[in-house]
Formats: sequence, C-alpha cells, structure tokens
Amino acid sequence: MQDTMQETVCELMTQSLLAWGLIGSVRRQGDGGIVISCTTTEIEVQPSPAGLPFRWMVAVNGRRRGAISLVAVLRQCVRRLTPDTRPTKRASPHSRQ
Repeated sequence: MQDTMQETVCELMTQSLLAWGLIGSVRRQGDGGIVISCTTTEIEVQPSPAGLPFRWMVAVNGRRRGAISLVAVLRQCVRRLTPDTRPTKRASPHSRQ
C-alpha cells in the first residue's frame, strides 16, 4: 500500500472508531497493511495480492475475507467490533407500499 494511501486508510479507521463510540488504536505495518485493535479484537487490513477480484483482504482471528472497497472494509470492521449491534437496513424503492 502506498504511504499516502496507508495514511488515509489509517485516519479513516481512526475516525470510524470514534464515530462508532469505540476505544481502540490503528497502526501501520511495515508491509503496507494496517492493524485495528479494539478491546479483544484485532483486525488486519492488507492490500489484496494482484490477480484477485478484491482490493483489500481483511483478517479477523485468522480468518481472511476479501473486500471490494473501503466501504466493504468498514462494514466488516464494524460488524466484528460491534457484534451486538444490528446492521442498518437500507430501504429499497420497491419496498414502499
């Protein structure tokens, strides 16, 4: 991950922890990834290797999943860090009566 991109992602994750009301830390890794630590959970975000259909790889407790965008990374992180919170459902234009 380029230094400026890594810095931007770190700041995004730091601000996201604040917005979610969580106390944690975000740190850069020498290999281009970042680590988000909060309570007993540690999440590693790495750029995806070339040739995969994902831009990011997110690892939680040894389980790696692909994420196609930073929005998908944020979604995976908030679900892992706030497991008791139900995700917000988006209203579909077809669901209106």
